[in-house]
Amino acid sequence: MILIADCGSTKIDWCVLSDEKKVAKQVFTMGMNAVMLTEEEMRGRIATELLPELGGIVSEIEAVYFYGAGCLAPEVCGNVASALRTNLPSAGTVEVYSDLLAAARALCGHEGGIACILGTGANSCYYDGNEIVKNVSPLGYILGDEGSGAVLGKLFLGDVLKNQLPAGIAEEFLTEYKLTLLDVIRRVYKEPQGNRFLASVTPFLSSHLDVKEIHDLVLGAFRAFFRRNVKQYESYGRKDVNFVGSIAYYFRPVLEEAAEAEGFNVGMILKSPMEGLVRFHTN
Repeated sequence: MILIADCGSTKIDWCVLSDEKKVAKQVFTMGMNAVMLTEEEMRGRIATELLPELGGIVSEIEAVYFYGAGCLAPEVCGNVASALRTNLPSAGTVEVYSDLLAAARALCGHEGGIACILGTGANSCYYDGNEIVKNVSPLGYILGDEGSGAVLGKLFLGDVLKNQLPAGIAEEFLTEYKLTLLDVIRRVYKEPQGNRFLASVTPFLSSHLDVKEIHDLVLGAFRAFFRRNVKQYESYGRKDVNFVGSIAYYFRPVLEEAAEAEGFNVGMILKSPMEGLVRFHTN
């Protein structure tokens, strides 16, 4: 059996493939940041959260493919692999990769193409069908992450608090989310994971795209994503751009509008990479 993991800071999606290459079990556990946790902490999380869910099939796992945010440095990948091997001793193969490679494999399979992540954060790459050959650094939601949920939320909240939106819309938002100016400042600057708070307002944007100011804000952020990131892969001659992530999934019409304006086409969009990873590892 093969175990595939798509790991984020919020949750981990674990999928077990049988010897017949069919999904035998799918489990969700709490997310973990491999950069922030020690090997011992990850080992404990896997033992207490994953193993009870797998039950008797633990001893049948022969290979593990783990994809996670922050899994880039050899030391980090080594810690994750060690934590997995301790809990899954029957696995002869344990491989740890980045979430960007997960997106590329899920979207492009064994073919070359442009693969992007557009969720709470943003990232992009050119993938040659085997490995990532070019990546424009996303830089995070302060310096980059154009088009991400965090950046959309940052731009929107700035417009709300600086009176750049129709009064009725700003009022409706603040009432629906039960927020004041001080609440927003505290959540962004004082509390941890401000990026998640910023991204949490995107459902409001999605349901109010008929408001010109909101539509233009989202369109402008997506155009910036293509302009500042995707255009750097033009030398590979690809015009189709593929996406994984909730923002790309729920804002597809505006994303397609932005792509056309910048000379690209939107190809495949997956809300989550697991479906594509299953295809990749069964092919």
